[in-house]
Amino acid sequence: MERRIINPWSWQDNFGFVQAHEVTAGQRVLYCAGQASTDADGRPAHAGDIVAQTQQSLDNLETVLRAAGYDLSHVVRLNMYTTDVDLFFTAFPGMVERLKAADCKPSATLVGVTRLAFPELLIEFEATAVS
Repeated sequence: MERRIINPWSWQDNFGFVQAHEVTAGQRVLYCAGQASTDADGRPAHAGDIVAQTQQSLDNLETVLRAAGYDLSHVVRLNMYTTDVDLFFTAFPGMVERLKAADCKPSATLVGVTRLAFPELLIEFEATAVS
């Protein structure tokens, strides 16, 4: 088994975690850390706007995937954590449209949580991709 760490940014180094682990054991598997609506320096973006945060979170997920040679079509698991499930459903159609356009049909879980890493964050995606 081989393992490769994927970090398209450096801000997470200050917090002691990585964006993804790729494991090669017959197939390549990428375990992605939660991706939220943050800029390239890890600062929250789009405070209060669940639609924009959902799209930015997917942008960040795609950045991590691309850095490892994957794309959304490789995602087989997508866990979604939100601080407001009802509000998230206003962003859900745009997310589903984007996943469908990428031929991404993951198994998924939606979880309502009290809070994410920063109080401004409303949504976070955690994914596993296989190629």
